[in-house]
This record gives sequence, structure tokens and C-alpha cells, in this order.
Amino acid sequence: MSRHPSLAGLKLVLGGNVFGWTADRDTSFEILDAFYEAGGRMIDTAECYSFWVPGHTGGESEAVIGAWMAERGVRKHMRIATKTNVEAKPGGLRPDVLKAQLAQSLDRLQTDYVDLYYAHRDDPETPQDEVVDGFAALIAAGQVREAGASNFSEERLRGAMAAAKARGVPGYGVLQNQYNLLERGEYDSGYQNFCVVNDVAMLPYYGLAAGYLTGKYRKDADFDRYPRGASLKKYAERGPALLAVMDRIAKECEATVAQVALAWLLDQPGVAAPIASATTADQLDELVEAIDIELMPDQLTQLNKAVPQG
Repeated sequence: MSRHPSLAGLKLVLGGNVFGWTADRDTSFEILDAFYEAGGRMIDTAECYSFWVPGHTGGESEAVIGAWMAERGVRKHMRIATKTNVEAKPGGLRPDVLKAQLAQSLDRLQTDYVDLYYAHRDDPETPQDEVVDGFAALIAAGQVREAGASNFSEERLRGAMAAAKARGVPGYGVLQNQYNLLERGEYDSGYQNFCVVNDVAMLPYYGLAAGYLTGKYRKDADFDRYPRGASLKKYAERGPALLAVMDRIAKECEATVAQVALAWLLDQPGVAAPIASATTADQLDELVEAIDIELMPDQLTQLNKAVPQG
């Protein structure tokens, strides 16, 4: 995608939500080192990571990534994406708020620019022409290379892009919505086609359905063993049939279930690269190896049919 220089050659984005949370500083550095050594060059984070943890205020992930880049001297080699306005606050995407929030992120990341800056969630209270002007000003100042939208509906993305076109400024060039074999409603076929036609690159999050598509949730007891287990019980009915198909395909490909899930994403129109997190260097190796797996047409058909989409 020529208009997305930050995404050139990209196959996998490392999710940074675990840094400073389930991965402490030392473990985070090990994961980041392994990602870099494997050729990984883009990290996704957000100003809010990990404000949900007692005692945290947000920015912990950005601070770890910033410290790692500074200590290793690799900023010029890495592409960094971060986000603002996770709580969808009224006025959260006003130009002055965008500028102030970005300044804080840049300070934590120990850099003077980010490659991709997302509206983490929409701000329906602020006119879209003001929002696109705010992002355009940050791009013009050299603090942002490209703007992205996360958790946006098709209607709102269309509106934002129309506003940008009318004002002659860069619009959102990247979308980050939830999208995986189990959850395709936030990037359905119509939305997908719109993005492909308009060259909006998709970097889906929860590509492994928050861990369910790693195959580690097989029995009722498994949901009680992991921090995210309770939220994944919703897959207990329709998930097993998909896992059975994935198990068979993984065996055929000499791969893991998680690798099959990521390989499927990489085959979808409009998807530039999936975002996936790892809490150990070993997990990271598994994710990186997924980019070399090529699924056959009949395997893709089996996976698509395993979970009917409404």
C-alpha cells in the first residue's frame, strides 16, 4: 500500500498492552529484543495502557517501550503506533486535546514523533472537520506520520474521510477494529470492501480473540485459570467447532492453532498485518513464525464456514 510508508513490508505488529502489566520491565525488554531480532519493526500501544490495573494511571506501556528504544538505540528502526481517547470522552478529539495528549505520549516514548496516531475511540461531540484538522496539524508539525481510527463504525469513518477530503487534509489511512475468526462484525464484508476501495489499511486487534484462538481454552476449568478467562466464556458454545477445524489444519501445516489464526488474518483483503501480544519470548517466536504459513484455498474455506457469521 504505497500511501502507507509506515506499513511497508509489515506482516506482524507487536501488541504493547502487556508491557508494564502482565510482562514486567525485564520480561518486556526480552520480548522486545526478540521481536527486533526477528525483524519485527512495529509496536502498537496506547496512552491508556494499563490504567485498568490497580495503582496504574495509564502510560505504563509507552514508558516501557520508550525506555527500551532509548536503551537499545533503535528508535530510527522502529515504527510506533499509539492511541488517544479510549473513553470516548466528549471533546476528547478536539485539536487542543489531541496536541496535549500526544505531547505526553511522546514524552513517555522518549521520541519526537510517532508513526501512527489513532483516535482510540470516536468523539461524536466534536465536529469531524475539527478532528481531521487537529490530526492534520500534528502531521504538518512532523509529530505524526499518519492518522488512524480505532473502534470506528463504517458510517463514522466515511464521515471523517469525507470531512478530510472536503478540507484538503490527510484523513484516517488506517483502521484498527476487532477482527478475527470468531468476531467479524466490526469489519464485515461491506466495511472491508469500503476500506479496500479507499486504501484504508486494516490492522486488526484481538487477532487471537484475546487468547481463545491459541487453543488454551478447551474445558470449563480453563476459563478460570487465566486472567482473561471469564470474558472468553462467551465463546464456549461456538468456539469448539472452530478449534476442531483449526486443530486439523494446524496438523496439516505443521503449525500451531495460533499460527493458523494469524495466517488466516494475513490472507484477508485489506488486512496489512495483525496485532498480537506475547507475554514471553517463546510466545513471540510462535507469532513471528505464523507469517510464513500459507493456507490453501480449501483450508480457508473450512475456516470461514466453521463459524457462521450473522
